[in-house]
Amino acid sequence: MSDVMNWSLSGSAAASALVLGYLLGSIPFGIILTRLSGGPDLRSIGSGNIGATNVLRTGNKKLAALTLLGDMLKGTAAVLLAAALLGGREAGLVAGLGAFLGHLFPVWLRFKGGKGVATFLGILIALKGSIALVFAALWLSIAYLTR
Repeated sequence: MSDVMNWSLSGSAAASALVLGYLLGSIPFGIILTRLSGGPDLRSIGSGNIGATNVLRTGNKKLAALTLLGDMLKGTAAVLLAAALLGGREAGLVAGLGAFLGHLFPVWLRFKGGKGVATFLGILIALKGSIALVFAALWLSIAYLTR
């Protein structure tokens, strides 16, 4: 498959992809999962972040892993759904941007979201798996060296 795109996406398809991605990206899996398990509000502990690392600070490794998976999958799902429903790879890229922005600035949380690392990784998985592997290895290396 060629990596060259012709950007023939219509304005309405691009807007739809952006909104679809944003709505999927704005799902705060960390908050939802910790609330369902009876845990504290993530925004009141640790870094105050809504992502998997802060869920891990609650001591629940299983919830942290589920949060990581959910945050990755929302990025992947946004790209794949938009590509399938709205016009191919270009729509997927736009939806990926929307998902990333949705995670960073979720309307449901007064635009105070997470850092977007897992969501970005999910987007990369959908767009180009080999790049996702390089990104994940780099991120894990930096995390290991700085902790």
